[in-house]
Amino acid sequence: MTFYLEHFKDGKGKGEYVPGVKTLDLGTREVLPLQVPAEDRNRTSPFPYGGSRFEFRAVGSAQNVSMVNTCLNTMVAEKFKEFADRIDAGENAVDIAREALNKHWRVIYNGDNYCEEAQEELTNRGIWRIDSGVEAIHTLTSEKNVKLFEKMGVLTKEECEAREAVLHDHYTGTVEMEALSLVDMINQHIIPSCKKSGVGNVSDLESAVKTIKDAMAGIHGAETSYAKAQLARVLRLETMVDIRAVCDAIEEVVPASDWTLATYKELLFLDSHMDAPATEEIYED
Repeated sequence: MTFYLEHFKDGKGKGEYVPGVKTLDLGTREVLPLQVPAEDRNRTSPFPYGGSRFEFRAVGSAQNVSMVNTCLNTMVAEKFKEFADRIDAGENAVDIAREALNKHWRVIYNGDNYCEEAQEELTNRGIWRIDSGVEAIHTLTSEKNVKLFEKMGVLTKEECEAREAVLHDHYTGTVEMEALSLVDMINQHIIPSCKKSGVGNVSDLESAVKTIKDAMAGIHGAETSYAKAQLARVLRLETMVDIRAVCDAIEEVVPASDWTLATYKELLFLDSHMDAPATEEIYED
């Protein structure tokens, strides 16, 4: 596909793109050999080509795809309208396609999208990069995006603002539940385990609980949903990460017999852990 588009934009290729196929034989009588696309899709790409379509693979596992599809469809519809209007006005469709490819060719990247050095390279190309979900949500109400939604008759300015607020409030609420869960784990499990075993710095844990509660108070005192979400992001990705390190260090020194939280060993090997009942007993009960 890249080879075809590169030659097309440079005026070297003609005709339609015909994707290659290969035969996949599973070697069983039950499943006959079948034809599959020959292209190797880039599974690190947020927008890989999948043989007969482009896929958007950057949606979070718990994320509702409706708003994502709304944004993608609105952007595509706006560009198709622009192309159609120019073609109706007498311009050549091939020339319009070549112009678009040459103008935006820098966005095509077939390398490892997980590589940090590559991300810097793309940033240097002038490709917009937003590492924060909170900031990405905030762009929903940027001037150019509001104009796009209003132009295409999809959302009004007020509807964009409402959706931004809902998304930010959802994020903040999720972080608050996580933060309060961490407070409970420290107060009800980790501190008692430290006191029982006589190891670990309890004052560090008590200070961590106060830090989380102070952060939550700051979030509740913020005036806007956006401001609350910004503070919640710092709490989740900075403050709580540091506190997690303190808790992990204490877990290393507390005897297993005094540690009341489930360990990875117990979670992953419940059926074989000697202190856990057999799987058969669990189902019988």
